[in-house]
Amino acid sequence: MASATAGDKYLAAKLRPVNFPPAEVETWNTSDGGLVVRPKHPLGPYPDKLTERLDHWAVHAPDRVFLAERAANGEWRTATYAQMRARARNVAEALLNRPKLSAERPIAILSGNDIEHAVLALGAMYAGIPFAPISPAYSLVSSDFGKLRLIFDILTPGLVFASDGRAFRKAIERVLPSDAELVISGDRAWMQATPFSMLENRAATEAVDRAHAAVGPDTIAKFLFTSGSTGTPKGVINTQRMLSSNQEIVRTMLPFVAEDPPILCDWLPWNHTFAGNHDFGLVLYNGGSYYIDEGRPVASAIEATIRNLDEVQPNIFLNVPRGFEMVVPYLRQRKEFRDRFFRRMRIMYYAGAGLSQPIWDQLRELAVEACGERIVMITGLGSTETGPAALFPYWPEDRAGHVGLPAPGVELKLIQAGYKTEARLRSPSITPGYWRQPELTRAAFDEDGFYRLGDALRFVDPEDPGKGFIFDGRIAEDFKLATGTWVSVGPLRVKFLAHCAPYLRDIVFAGQDGDSVAALIFPNVEACRDIAVGLASATDAQIARNEHVVARFRRLLKELAASSTGSSNRVARAMLMEEPPSIDQHEVTDKGSFNQGAVLRNRAALVEELYAAEPSARVIVI
Repeated sequence: MASATAGDKYLAAKLRPVNFPPAEVETWNTSDGGLVVRPKHPLGPYPDKLTERLDHWAVHAPDRVFLAERAANGEWRTATYAQMRARARNVAEALLNRPKLSAERPIAILSGNDIEHAVLALGAMYAGIPFAPISPAYSLVSSDFGKLRLIFDILTPGLVFASDGRAFRKAIERVLPSDAELVISGDRAWMQATPFSMLENRAATEAVDRAHAAVGPDTIAKFLFTSGSTGTPKGVINTQRMLSSNQEIVRTMLPFVAEDPPILCDWLPWNHTFAGNHDFGLVLYNGGSYYIDEGRPVASAIEATIRNLDEVQPNIFLNVPRGFEMVVPYLRQRKEFRDRFFRRMRIMYYAGAGLSQPIWDQLRELAVEACGERIVMITGLGSTETGPAALFPYWPEDRAGHVGLPAPGVELKLIQAGYKTEARLRSPSITPGYWRQPELTRAAFDEDGFYRLGDALRFVDPEDPGKGFIFDGRIAEDFKLATGTWVSVGPLRVKFLAHCAPYLRDIVFAGQDGDSVAALIFPNVEACRDIAVGLASATDAQIARNEHVVARFRRLLKELAASSTGSSNRVARAMLMEEPPSIDQHEVTDKGSFNQGAVLRNRAALVEELYAAEPSARVIVI
């Protein structure tokens, strides 16, 4: 009998237990030709407002750490549930004493993740005044502040908060409305700025209790700005019902969090729904602890993340695929870190993009080596407009790409859209629309009130919807060749990212009405530095033109071409980008997500160069 392969050995290891609800669904057809899939398992009751959970834990676990961040001396600075409730209510008192503030004049938060950001956000919720966490990149990375200005035009904020006056000064001077109050928690930089401490210097009165009692499920909690296919910011309305129901959805899918409160060590920004709603809410709803990671999945900051993970030892690890990719080498090289990382880990969850199967397999193997058990790895499907959690696996997965079934409380409608199946969603955690953008709101929903997600799904088994779905790309990104053959960009991109890892940051495909598929390749500059000597201090352009780097990509692309099955998944020509994607030109978001349409529009001359009859020296012909 043949011996088991290494993969069989790791798959045979027992699974650290995580309970899921039963995967039972019911289906029916709609008048517009759609198929609705709904779970039979019910969604449990949820509070009218998320701050009820802070009240709960301030009584039942007052001394438990709610939030922690690194102080200047390197030690953890913490805030307990009781402390956070008291501080948030004091801030609510100060906000109520500013009659200008309302949904029409909300609070804009420019800063990244920190305790004061959370105090202000929770205080705003107590007072019933919406807030909008805005990507710091729009202030610190952007050169023209175009997106920040558009967001302020939509919001008309009455109060703007920044943690560091010096860092945000240029953006504030260019964009701050003349009648908006500026609040600074760190270096004030201007005498006219209000110190954050002044928002906390008066104890909450009965006015806060009255305001909090008036907050209901339909009260706007916050606005989250997301960019669509045009890259123009849209203000997604987040109501209290959205936030609370979505957290009950997550707890219904992962019931262990009720007995084993989440412990997170998380760098992901709160201006995005994944961290700001899902991760922050997961901790608050279930009485866990959230350690703010000052690190990032980039070469200059990953060591800080490793140190924090080593100290915190989270029981849930949430990250984007790049974060998992950068942690894996440390898990492999440092046994002590690996053992502590997996010691109490219950589940690992990735979002934002597809995780390559090799990284998935390595994480499974490393977990078995560390603790003798496999750790559940899952992803799901959702968006800023869905709260975000909408689809979840109801079972442990061993392959990347499966997004499961609609979670309890969520209905999934499937509509045929060309050669793909479009996903639409209806749930109490779906946004009511976009702030002050009624035309976008109307276009976002169909006649039955289902939100048009814009993603395509395909059945694991068309004969049995209960076996779940596989993500099949963004419908708007797909295009047709001159032959009439459709190019499915989502699966093709995942294939290229996995095969070219770690040298590929992202890839954009061209070829609408053309004879073949071509690609604009954005190399992972840091990884490419290891390909040849002398690249340690090379610029992006020098790396993109380096003969060894070009040769490596030519070989990888030829390997992929050899395994292609036709013109729709074979790249005939490619070019390495010498300039990184531009946030000001809407090519990339602050979290690193690429906008294919914007890249193709802005780099139209390069696309023409790709398809020239006589290709230039920069074009890799496969």
